[in-house]
Amino acid sequence: MSAPVGAEAHSLSAFRPRQVGVTLALLLLALGMALLSLLLGPSDLDTYQILGGLLSGHGMAGVVAREIRLPRAALALFVGGALGASGAALQGLFRNPLAEPGVTGVTSTAGLGAVLAFYFGFASAHPILLPAFAISSALASALILYLLSRAGAGAVALILGGVAIASLATALTALALSLSPNPYAMSEIVMWMMGSLKDRTLSDLTFAAPLVAVGIVVLLTTARGLDALLLGEEAAHSLGVNVHGVRRRVVLGVALATGAATAAAGAVSFVGLVVPHLLRPFYGSEPARLIWPSALGAAALVTAADIVVRLISPDEKLPLGVLTALLGAPFFIWLILRMRRDA
Repeated sequence: MSAPVGAEAHSLSAFRPRQVGVTLALLLLALGMALLSLLLGPSDLDTYQILGGLLSGHGMAGVVAREIRLPRAALALFVGGALGASGAALQGLFRNPLAEPGVTGVTSTAGLGAVLAFYFGFASAHPILLPAFAISSALASALILYLLSRAGAGAVALILGGVAIASLATALTALALSLSPNPYAMSEIVMWMMGSLKDRTLSDLTFAAPLVAVGIVVLLTTARGLDALLLGEEAAHSLGVNVHGVRRRVVLGVALATGAATAAAGAVSFVGLVVPHLLRPFYGSEPARLIWPSALGAAALVTAADIVVRLISPDEKLPLGVLTALLGAPFFIWLILRMRRDA
């Protein structure tokens, strides 16, 4: 069924001039953070040497710029973009401002999939198996929430279901850690539990970036359908929206984006919760306006958090996921208290 005329007009006028300006500012902020991340490091190379090495690829500067700093900076953008877009889409799908990949258990199950790939040795057999396990696990978690939503579970029930899924995934990850057959596997499992961009390579970027990009594109195609769902399922059906198709695409998009991001960086929590809420005063609550800006804002946030980690703890004993949790958990509690006060 073709989209209704009203929805098409809404799509064409989704962004007002002020919102276009904010979106452009977010894009420039994300790119600026990535450039700063590229220039930051323990070597004695200056800005001109790093930029020259990035362009030419020659000498020590080329190795440092292309093999070490570029993958880290680029992955921070992709990981943040995946989490931000997924958070905005999940909040629209469940019509719940508390929904995000970490709270709904998608991040924990994706991390569990990556851990299982390491534990059973699949990751060493072929690099593609690591993101494949993470994405499959994320898809299973998102599918459970999708089935709960179809069964009529309310917002609170969905969040509790997500917490249960996350707790189970965390317990299984801890079990794998306790039964780890060698110190290398144990250190890798700990890394996935805490989240980090340390020692990321071009191979990690090559596998993660296309999957994250496809996942975000899939989520963007659901924007108008998610807007219609704000009015309720019956109203969405009357507007010609395939509600089940929208749900399936959100589940697939979140699984692809979050699974690939978690396979590359481990569990980075609360980013998808915080960023959409920070941007709602500028864009409103419609997912059609929030998904792409949330991706850009989260990309800037994760890159900035990674820079802070490297400045505070040069030996990186403070993992990225721990820092985002320290920032996001108080925000989550404040959001719950505000919702109760407004109820």
